[in-house]
Amino acid sequence: MDYSEGKVKNAIVHEFSPLDVKQVRAQVGMSQSEFASAFGISVSTLRHWERGDRKPQGPALVLLNVVAKEPETVLRALAS
Repeated sequence: MDYSEGKVKNAIVHEFSPLDVKQVRAQVGMSQSEFASAFGISVSTLRHWERGDRKPQGPALVLLNVVAKEPETVLRALAS
């Protein structure tokens, strides 16, 4: 709450740029249904992201950025 009120000056804010969700999925080498299932995303939502009808936001955008950089690590963590 302090950060939102401007009281904390040393907070780290991470900015995530938009990414090509279809390219991320292709990089991981999964079908739409495999990718959606592996990362807890509905196939419908994934299709909207890939078509550009919608853009991932919030935690979904964070997850996709991490998957784009470290897919094996995320898959290993989710399998545990």
